[in-house]
Amino acid sequence: MGVLADLIDLLLPQCCAGCGHRPGLLCDACARPLRADARPAGQAPAGLPPPWTVAAYEGPLRTILASYKERGRAALAVPLGEALATSVYAALPSGPDPPVVVWVPSGRGAVRRRGHDPLRGTVDVAVQRLRASGVPVTSLGALRQRGRVADQAGLSARERAANLAGAIEVRAEVAGRSVVLVDDVVTTGASLAEAARALRAAGADVAGAATIAATPRHRLW
Repeated sequence: MGVLADLIDLLLPQCCAGCGHRPGLLCDACARPLRADARPAGQAPAGLPPPWTVAAYEGPLRTILASYKERGRAALAVPLGEALATSVYAALPSGPDPPVVVWVPSGRGAVRRRGHDPLRGTVDVAVQRLRASGVPVTSLGALRQRGRVADQAGLSARERAANLAGAIEVRAEVAGRSVVLVDDVVTTGASLAEAARALRAAGADVAGAATIAATPRHRLW
């Protein structure tokens, strides 16, 4: 699916994934928020380091992420992954041991339906960019969902936390490792908090959190 989408992007002229007007993957105006500096995303739930983020999840960026995740525009992994690299770099802990980047897992049904794991694609780009600039990070698919989780859209912060309670488990050795936990968008922080709980229970040190975007109520700019 991802290879086919890349070929379509290459062979057929497409319009900006954000505004839909100008030719190309992203026009300058729609790409600009993804090139911003990382900033704190706001107050975090208990047990989660305050996440860093780059952009507000509103306007064209909502369309860009939907185009990447749901409509097969796989080439968007590059600008989205570069934005994530900016956030990850800001979230890196100090210390001699290189941290590992771990992403919040998607449900297996969602991955099958989409034909790809969108967040993993952006993490791959982010780690490549950071390593190319001399930052010795690695990534690890350490987490998975235990079972089916209800759609989070429309749920309150309390409902989101209840929906995700105990929903994520660790499937790789993380004990004693320093982790930067990532997601694409932070809304209430429930997904990040549940993933952090699972990692800490397995002996990891969740030293930072990073996202591409934050809903407007969480941004500080």
